[in-house]
Amino acid sequence: MKLKILVGTMTSTADYVAQAIQMDCADLVEEIEVCLMDGLDIGTFDEDALYLICTSTYGSGDVPDNARMLYDSLDAQPKYLGHVRYGVIALGDRTYLNTFAFGGKKFDERLQGLGAQRIGEVWCHDASAGTMPEELGTAWCREWLAQALTPVAAVA
Repeated sequence: MKLKILVGTMTSTADYVAQAIQMDCADLVEEIEVCLMDGLDIGTFDEDALYLICTSTYGSGDVPDNARMLYDSLDAQPKYLGHVRYGVIALGDRTYLNTFAFGGKKFDERLQGLGAQRIGEVWCHDASAGTMPEELGTAWCREWLAQALTPVAAVA
């Protein structure tokens, strides 16, 4: 199974997290591709892969500039994404309580609205906590991958 990490970032923090996951979790999946969201649209979900949205939050709870085209295409070119299984790493700063981690939360809401299946909970990192998002993100991803890669038991 391929893990495709879609990165939305303004300051490269989300990209650093994605690259750390790529290095740390290589033993868990066949292939990990880190892909900046620049220029992507809803068609990126046509690939048979497990997806991880890794995005920061910008401005007043918005998705980063490089993620805007992909995010907007989920509304402008909607299609059923029931085959898509995904997780979300949402980076933010709790000092902005009303919009904390909204970049990732907004992607989650749009993907669920199109029928995509989120695995696990959205993981939110608080920049004001003084912890390293790369370290905590890779630890979370290892647990998330264990859940995502466990075969679903067939219902009789």
